Formats: sequence, C-alpha cells, structure tokens
Amino acid sequence: MGNRLSLVVFSGEMDRLMAAFVIATGAAASGMEVTMFFTFWGLQAVKKPVRTGASAMGRMLGWFLKDADGVGPSKLNFGGAGRWMFKQMMRKHNVTSVPELRALAAELGVKMLACQMSMEVMEVRREDLVDSVQEVVGVAAFLEEAARSRVTLFI
Repeated sequence: MGNRLSLVVFSGEMDRLMAAFVIATGAAASGMEVTMFFTFWGLQAVKKPVRTGASAMGRMLGWFLKDADGVGPSKLNFGGAGRWMFKQMMRKHNVTSVPELRALAAELGVKMLACQMSMEVMEVRREDLVDSVQEVVGVAAFLEEAARSRVTLFI
C-alpha cells in the first residue's frame, strides 16, 4: 500500500468542495499521490461554466448544475446570497476559492477522474469538463486506485 490518498467527491457544495481540495492539496504538498473521483453533484467542481443536457430533463437538470465558481455553501445559501457572503468573507481572510484550489491541485499533480455513470445520467459531456480532469472512468477504475491507497475519504 503506497503513500496515496483517494477521495470520492460526491458533494457539490462550496464548503465541502473546499474541504476536498484543501485535503487533496495538503496531501499532495506532503508528498502523497492523490486521486480525486468526482461523482454526481461533485462533478460541479470540475465542470466548465457551460449549459449541459441533451434531453428535456437533462437540460432542466443543467439549470441546477453549476461550476466551481457558482456553487453555494451547504447551509445559509439563501438563493445565492450566502455564496456571495462567503466569498466576501473568504477574500477578507485570504482564503483561496474553489477554482483556485482546483488549479493548485492540478499544479501539484493531483489526479482528477470523473465518474462515467454520473456523467451519462446527468448528461454531462467530456468537453463540459475542465482540462485538469485526466480521465472519465467507471467505479472499477476508481476502486483499483483506492485499493492501493493508505487513506480513502468520501466527501
């Protein structure tokens, strides 16, 4: 078992995405090999600011599927007011935003994988994802990564 960390990123909420990227970048900076697997609402962390969906239901879902800069906090979002408030408070305290943390993770060599099944269900295409996503894979590929990891987390 190597000095590796595997993260399942299931949540698409600002605070949880921040926690996932802070842990991932901290581990990578400490010399660990890190793999992040983005599934369902977690895909928002690696989605470009584009509309998604091909079918009528897919396009409706696409209205709610944000990008890393558009996601709100898990509590006190109040239709976007909470997101604005948190961003103001984070800037005041020099806290790095989710898109900046994602860029830092890519610089540190964090491996980012997107869940194929979630993308099919939510009608998200490969070209809708940022370039730092290395592969679109199924759960079996992620489980192979996780099996070689010392630490596996679900966020």
